Amino acid sequence: MTDLNIAGASLAVIVLLVMLRMPIAIALLGVSFGGIWLAYGYPIATAMLTAVTFDFSTHSSLSPIPMFLLMGFVAYYARITEELFNFARASFLMRLPGGLAIASIGGSAMFSAVTGSSLACAAAMGRIAVPEMLRAGYQPGLSTGVIAAAGTLGSMIPPSLILLLFGIFAQVPIGALFIGAIIPGLLTAFAYGLMVVLRVMANPSLAPRPTDEELADLNKTGLREIWPIILLIVSVLHRLFAGLFTATEAGAVGALLAFVIAAAKGSLTWQVAKRAITDTIVSSAAILVIAMSATFFASFLALTQLPAHISQIVADMNFGPIGLMIVVFALYLVLGMFLEVLGIMLLTLPVLLPLFETMDINLIWVGILLAKYLEMGLITPPVGLNVFVIKSVVGKAVPTDVIFRGIAWFVGTDVVVVGFLIAFPALTLWLPSLLH
Repeated sequence: MTDLNIAGASLAVIVLLVMLRMPIAIALLGVSFGGIWLAYGYPIATAMLTAVTFDFSTHSSLSPIPMFLLMGFVAYYARITEELFNFARASFLMRLPGGLAIASIGGSAMFSAVTGSSLACAAAMGRIAVPEMLRAGYQPGLSTGVIAAAGTLGSMIPPSLILLLFGIFAQVPIGALFIGAIIPGLLTAFAYGLMVVLRVMANPSLAPRPTDEELADLNKTGLREIWPIILLIVSVLHRLFAGLFTATEAGAVGALLAFVIAAAKGSLTWQVAKRAITDTIVSSAAILVIAMSATFFASFLALTQLPAHISQIVADMNFGPIGLMIVVFALYLVLGMFLEVLGIMLLTLPVLLPLFETMDINLIWVGILLAKYLEMGLITPPVGLNVFVIKSVVGKAVPTDVIFRGIAWFVGTDVVVVGFLIAFPALTLWLPSLLH
C-alpha cells in the first residue's frame, strides 16, 4: 500500500470507530500510531508519538482552557447567573409575542458570555426557563426547543470553548476570534427571536400572552442584581480585546472574579468549589488528551501528504472560498448527525486547515463559521447533545420526539444565518479589523 492509501484507509477506520462510540482520543491515537508503524516502521512511530505528545502537552497556549472552564463551572454551580433570565423576563421582551421564549434566548446569550459552554448553558437555562414556559401554557416543543437551540450560543458568543480550541489548533489569535464572534452570535440570537415572534403571531396558541396583572407581577430584576455578572463579562472580554490580557490571564481573572462574586452573593460553598474544581480538572484532561491525539493524527496525515493531495484536488475543482465553505457546511451537517462536536472539529481540522491555507481563506472567518456549523450539530438528530440535556431536565414531561420537532424551526433559522455569514464575510471580519 502507498502512503496515501494507508492515510485514506486510516481516516475511514477512525470515522467508523467513532461512529461505533469508541472514544475519539483512543481512535485518533491508536489508528495514527498503527498507520505510521505500517508505513514507516515501529521506531519512527514511537519516536513521533513521544515527540508530538510531549511538544503539545508542554505548549503554553493550552493554559487558557482550564481557566475559562473553571470560570464557567463556578458560575454554573454557584447559580450566579439565574438573575440573567429574570432580568430578561422583566424587560420589554415579555411584551412581545412569545415573550418568555424570547427572554430565554436573551438570558442564554448573557449566560453564554459567562460560561462559554453550550451544554452548561442548556442545562442551566433548561432548569430555570422551561418550567416557567410550561406553566404559562407554552407549547412543549417551543418551550424545550428554544432552550436547546439558545444553548448553542455558548459555542459562539465569547468566551467560546470551541473558538478557544480552534485558535490553539489553527494558531489564530484568540482575541480576534472572540471579537469576531460577537456579531454572528448576536445575529443568531436575533434570528431566533424573530422566528419565535413570527411563529407566535401566525399561531398564538403556541405561546399565550400574559395578562396585564401577570406583567405587573413579574420579578423586576434590575441592573442592581446583575451588575456583578456584567462586571465579570466586561472585565474578562474588554481587557482581552484591548490586548491588556493574554487569553490565559483573562481566563484566570475571570475565574477569580467568579469565585469573588459567588462568595459575595453567599452561594460559594465547599461543595460548589469542590464540584467546580473537580469538573474543571476532568474536563481539561479530557479536552487536552483529545487535542493531543488530534495533533498526532495531523502529524501522521502531513507525513503521508494526504492533505496536500486533497488540497490539489479541491484546487483543480475551482470551488472558490465560498464554494468550499458550503461544501464543508454540508460535511459538518452530516457528521453532526452522528458525532459529538469536539470530535468533528479535531477529526476534520488536520485535513481542512491545509485546504483553507492553500486557498488563502481568512482563518478568523473560517473558525467562526465552523463554530456555527458545530452549533447546529448540537441540535441535529440523532445525537443532538443539547436536546438530550433538555430531556434530562424535563424528564417525562416532554417526549424526545417533541423536542426534536420544536428544534426543526431553529435548525432552519440557523441555515439562514449561515447563508448570511457565508455571503457577507464582513459580518465576521469587521470587528477584528478594528483591532489593527
